[in-house]
Amino acid sequence: MHGDHPRVVVVTGASAGVGRATATAFAARGAAVALLARGTEGLRGAADDVNAAGGTAFPLAVDVADPVEVDAAAGDAEAELGPIDVWVNAAFASVFAPFDRITPAEFARVTQVSYLGYVYSTMAALARMRPRNHGVVVQVGSALAYRGIPLQSAYCGAKHAIQGFTESVRCELLHDGSAVRTTMVQLPAVNTPQFSWVLSRLPHHPQPVPPIYQPAVAARAVLFAADHPRRREYWVGGSTVGTLLANAIVPGLLDRYLAATGFDSQQTDTPRPDDQATNLWEPADGPDGRDHGATGIFDARATTRCPQLWASQHHRAVAAAAAVLGGAGALAGVRRRR
Repeated sequence: MHGDHPRVVVVTGASAGVGRATATAFAARGAAVALLARGTEGLRGAADDVNAAGGTAFPLAVDVADPVEVDAAAGDAEAELGPIDVWVNAAFASVFAPFDRITPAEFARVTQVSYLGYVYSTMAALARMRPRNHGVVVQVGSALAYRGIPLQSAYCGAKHAIQGFTESVRCELLHDGSAVRTTMVQLPAVNTPQFSWVLSRLPHHPQPVPPIYQPAVAARAVLFAADHPRRREYWVGGSTVGTLLANAIVPGLLDRYLAATGFDSQQTDTPRPDDQATNLWEPADGPDGRDHGATGIFDARATTRCPQLWASQHHRAVAAAAAVLGGAGALAGVRRRR
């Protein structure tokens, strides 16, 4: 709740995966949630989830690559639900393939959805939030915003771009003394349906690089970020922390490690079906498709536990505890030397 009214939240990419889990988590708090996505079946299922969780669902069929559609959806959401308090960007598309096997049109489409979709959505959100001097934009990012990996050049490029554009916007808001906030959540590998519908030219079925987390972990991180947007970003998962630290310290070594391991680690042992659905150009859950839900096919290998997320959310307490332990260790050393 926000004051006496339900919090109004917009989630892009809300028909599946992290977006859908996030929308449902906000609904469990009683929020009114505008669900933006392309797939009709996924939107219907997401609306059912939101209503069942105790929220109010307002599904809108939108392609975030179209700025006119996005701005119109923002207006429709406010007309139906009220002023937007939180906007979460989670929509994306991708291609799993070596760079030289991606066509220019495919690369452009990934960029339009996964990068410009965030830009257009942030524009629509800020156009409404800034005059009111209230609101939060949460960008769902990835460890790949800092560290590119093989077979995902288009997606990695988009996540890097989101990182840079969000930093620029944040500085402008600070310069203007605005109370509107933007923050970013950098995610690890997540068990979403994307691995069953992403355009792939790999010989085997694509998979998230272990360790794998359930979308509910990402949703918890997004909700916390929306509640505490003064932090510029949150790192989720020990693998994210390890990857970003290694990239900052020994990026060349990480290049060679990923060159050696990054191809096999992103594929299962199962051959990729020739008729696998793809959602790059059209939704995989259209009128003749099915609702894929929030989670993917890797439930048996995915976890809902993430101690590092707790540490990220309570970084001051962790730092204080570390300082106390460090001080105690130093004092013990002094006593031993006496």
